[in-house]
Amino acid sequence: MINITGLSKSYNKGSVKAVDNLNMHINHGEIFGFLGPNGAGKTTTIKMMIGLLNPDSGSIIINGHDIQKNPLDAKRSIGYVPDNPDVYDRLTGIEYLNFMADVYEVPADIRKERIKYFLDIFNLSDAASDLIKSYSHGMKQKIVITGALIHDPAVWILDEPMVGLDPKSAHLLKELMRKHCDKGNTVFFSTHVLEVAEKLCDRIGIIHKGKLIAVGTMDELRQGDSAGSLENIFLELTEK
Repeated sequence: MINITGLSKSYNKGSVKAVDNLNMHINHGEIFGFLGPNGAGKTTTIKMMIGLLNPDSGSIIINGHDIQKNPLDAKRSIGYVPDNPDVYDRLTGIEYLNFMADVYEVPADIRKERIKYFLDIFNLSDAASDLIKSYSHGMKQKIVITGALIHDPAVWILDEPMVGLDPKSAHLLKELMRKHCDKGNTVFFSTHVLEVAEKLCDRIGIIHKGKLIAVGTMDELRQGDSAGSLENIFLELTEK
């Protein structure tokens, strides 16, 4: 579902290697957690995956589409939630969601049903007609998540999606992620909450200083140490 091959990206005329020859394969039906310290290259990788940044080298295939050669087809397969919910503050919630549905050409009857579903589960129905600038951070996060998923994309790419969410909404999002993958789709998400990653992810990749230093299931990452937590593994790998 996602194939990343030889992906590299540098800044400052090559003096800062943000992503260094990254290779990853994420399967159908898989929740893949992408972890790393601040500045490790997570967000740079994600921005290349969704087409916001061009790589210096390498390729990214999303749902069979090369993000550089066939960007529109690739992006139609993606639901992207950024690490900061920047959104059009002068639109109402419902105006924003209809705008996103227009972008992805979601038919009127289908969008109405999906909008109602997400507004209901995220408890946003009463605020849908309010301007987004009046929303709290958590409300903005929920409206951005709804807009990203309104076209029912096969691949969810989520950068710190649970930041700002209340416990109930975070739980609902985790349930949505699992149900999405149970249908044979894919979720790729970054998080600093290691307990969430350990419980939720089918596989985990750890990036450090632009390089992928570990990838696998929890059992594979433990390498026989059944008592090893993801926190201990993460700290051991990134502090070497």
